[in-house]
Amino acid sequence: MLELIDLSTLVILGLTAFVAGFIDAVAGGGGMLTVPALLSLGLPPHVALGTNKLAATFASSTAAFTYYKKRLFSPLFWQHGFWGTLIGATAGTLLVDVLSTEWLEKAIPIVVLVAAVYTIWHPHPKGDNNQLPARCPKLPIKQWGQGLSLGFYDGVAGPGTGAFWTVSTMSLYRMNILLSSGLAKAMNFTSNFTSLVAFALLGHVSWALGLTMGACLMLGAFIGAHSAIRFGSRFIRPIFITAVVILAGKLAVDAWF
Repeated sequence: MLELIDLSTLVILGLTAFVAGFIDAVAGGGGMLTVPALLSLGLPPHVALGTNKLAATFASSTAAFTYYKKRLFSPLFWQHGFWGTLIGATAGTLLVDVLSTEWLEKAIPIVVLVAAVYTIWHPHPKGDNNQLPARCPKLPIKQWGQGLSLGFYDGVAGPGTGAFWTVSTMSLYRMNILLSSGLAKAMNFTSNFTSLVAFALLGHVSWALGLTMGACLMLGAFIGAHSAIRFGSRFIRPIFITAVVILAGKLAVDAWF
């Protein structure tokens, strides 16, 4: 497949992947750039989605590791969310071929717009207050619910999953946007990798294209994650809001017009 694509197209795909990786590491929603780019090559939808999962796994793993190395993500504290995400993503990916997503395509823009409005108006903790929520009996329940629902959504559809993780985390645990972004990247990697395995077993992955875009996504994600960590919430928040609003607009046009 790779040898049939001219150099200029590969350059455009690479630049698109780089920008998507940067945006995804900071705010989420990078898939809204890479999926249309893959579809524009004439790939079947399932192959485009599977190939995007391969590329996205590179980006989310890079961003997740960066946040972990900077001690902005604690795997042990979020273990229930991890298992919930793993199970949810597995179920969503396996059901994607038999589940009608027409209603979901029309509902997604509304959900994303609600997320954007919440992000704009919700008061966030200061960016320097990197505190995990206190442990309580409801903590595992919240993590399981969040992981199962968002993991399932990422397996079935995917657009905006990182943004949904960030917003829901800030709402459920009253965490600042930097810590919430770190959790979002780690859980997004979990669902991306899980979906990738399922798509690969079903034969829905173009490995050459996915690996090419994945390398560019990794570079963008590396720069994006370090920029977010260095400049904090004042840097993340406007990019996050912009990405969510653009994402909602793109989804609305595709679904309703």
